[in-house]
Amino acid sequence: MESSFDKNALFANLNEIFLDLLPESLSWMAYLGTGLTIILIMVNAVLMLTAFGTYMERRVLGRFQTRLGPNRVGPFGLLQPLADLLKLITKEDLRPESADKITFFLAPVLMVTSMLAVVAVVPFGKDSFLADLNIGVLYLVGIPTIATVSMFLGGWGSGNRFALLGAARAVAMLISYEVPMIVSLAGILILAGSMSLVDVVQAQQIPFILLQPIAFFVFLVSASAEMNRSPFDLMEAESELTAGFHTEFSGMRFGLLQLAEFGEVVVTSAILATLFLRGWENPFIPSDWQQVLPPQIWLIGKMLFFMLIFTWIRATLPRMRIDQVMAFAWKVLFPLALINMFVTAALVVAWPDPTYTQLWMMVGVNWAVAIGCLTGYTLSRGRHRQKPTESVRLVQLPSEVS
Repeated sequence: MESSFDKNALFANLNEIFLDLLPESLSWMAYLGTGLTIILIMVNAVLMLTAFGTYMERRVLGRFQTRLGPNRVGPFGLLQPLADLLKLITKEDLRPESADKITFFLAPVLMVTSMLAVVAVVPFGKDSFLADLNIGVLYLVGIPTIATVSMFLGGWGSGNRFALLGAARAVAMLISYEVPMIVSLAGILILAGSMSLVDVVQAQQIPFILLQPIAFFVFLVSASAEMNRSPFDLMEAESELTAGFHTEFSGMRFGLLQLAEFGEVVVTSAILATLFLRGWENPFIPSDWQQVLPPQIWLIGKMLFFMLIFTWIRATLPRMRIDQVMAFAWKVLFPLALINMFVTAALVVAWPDPTYTQLWMMVGVNWAVAIGCLTGYTLSRGRHRQKPTESVRLVQLPSEVS
């Protein structure tokens, strides 16, 4: 049976180099060294993109808010992420006396681990990946739940009631938004016929962002909530819960939590590019044409595009109330995900092996459904919206009463 490593060009090339350097009796060390080298490359790539992402986000937010952003450390402020890292390393690491030592230690470690573990199934080339799992989509859904557990561990282990309340709020919100996110992926699995992310990319004759507009919207919004991004950053509502579950964390423990939070933006952007924008392939031409640029460049460019979208959303939308956040998940996103799943299933039943023309017909049907849902939701909100002055009542003062 062929394993995923047999068709991994990156693994095969590196393994051959190690085999040439080591005697035949130590071939197992070549296998181990190849795996560790690939992991080292991927982890450092994610960390470098995360550092650049923090810089890019602060500069873009500065432009949105008519200010400069970081511009003092290094040329154009490019060394600001390094300065922030040095500051966090030199800060004192404090732990409350009432904190639980084990859970207080595990929370930031599990957060970073879950963020980095997701990268294992994200392909960055046709034959370049860490692992091509036949349950890759389930892996993407299951591993981030570790972050949910780590948030609760951080809040409970801090020995702080505000941190515990922030953790409970975060867990309730994350579990609620995981449901529509999972259902939104059903349409992609129906079209691709596989849970392997490599197969999902290769199944996109037309990018799924066009074939699955509702799924893209639901996944994008749910991912923003999962990452604690605006307007869903309720676990850090300073006016209510100080800094949420990580109130008591300081020094590099706090740095690890921030690394996980900003790293999730990079990883989620890679997942969005893989699921909806043909991953490493040129999205503008058929896959069997010459791709012009290397696959890694296409993937990184798409990741930067989605990172810009997340920054744009953060700069535009205000924070929602907790009741609005929960209602939006169950009353809007979940029904949309169900509608998209049933419509996609009906289209696949009608065209089980669609031609290129039929795929574009699917695009038209799905966009018509998406526009219909948007129009219906807008009209429904308009009918039930209260006027700001509706509850205002004129009160006559005693001096005005005749």
